[in-house]
Amino acid sequence: MTDQRPQYGEYATPEEQRRLAGLPPLDAVVEAQVSAEAVHAAPATLTAPAPAAPKPRSWDRIITIAMLAYGMVSVFITGMAYLDLPTLMNESMKILGVEGEFTNFAQGKFWGTIAAVILVAGWVATAWISLRRLRTGKLTWWVPLVGAAVTMIIVSICLAVPMMNDPAFVSYLDGTTQP
Repeated sequence: MTDQRPQYGEYATPEEQRRLAGLPPLDAVVEAQVSAEAVHAAPATLTAPAPAAPKPRSWDRIITIAMLAYGMVSVFITGMAYLDLPTLMNESMKILGVEGEFTNFAQGKFWGTIAAVILVAGWVATAWISLRRLRTGKLTWWVPLVGAAVTMIIVSICLAVPMMNDPAFVSYLDGTTQP
């Protein structure tokens, strides 16, 4: 007995043959060719899919921006005081109970200006790093704290230079009184 059924797709339509072979329909092939031609015609318009952005943390954004705003106000007020460092040092010496007045005016003005500039530069760098991290969705609340700490360490060193070279303050540290 011979098998009379059609074999190897004798009577199948081209669409059925493609489906049985596991290939897409002819319409899909034509659309794929058109999209492939579009890719070659305008490669600049198509981009690779962007990676999924991390889930935004609204609490982190609010805390970071609040600390940066507080820091900006603090930098403005403190920076203005540093520009008149001899007056600030006199007030500090009165609070500490140091007898005498701050007399190291030349170094006071110089190092006060440097401290004010470093204070502003530290805030700007901290804000720039914070905003970059916020845009990428990274945890950022700690950046203003670290930025403020690092900036204040450097500023404190700048303020210590004229204070440690003032005769009234040095005699206070020695335990002697200024004549």
